[in-house]
Amino acid sequence: MPYHKDKQQAFQAAEQGTMEAKEWYDHLVRDQADYGSQLKHLKQEVNEAFEQINNAMEVASETQRLRLEQFRTDLQTIVDEVNEIQ
Repeated sequence: MPYHKDKQQAFQAAEQGTMEAKEWYDHLVRDQADYGSQLKHLKQEVNEAFEQINNAMEVASETQRLRLEQFRTDLQTIVDEVNEIQ
């Protein structure tokens, strides 16, 4: 596979992972009976997204790196906010 496709696919995986984690966070309802289950899934999504970002950073262009750093910041905000709730 050509190098530029690897870069693009890695970036897209990181972007998608971040979006999925954000969606889980947006739908997290603390007072629901399955909050613990939701929280566990959110943590899984966030961890996977961080891993995808780290993988993408290895091959990213400078422009992609800036976006990946923003994804990382967004995920860290989610982690911080969830930790405040608990």
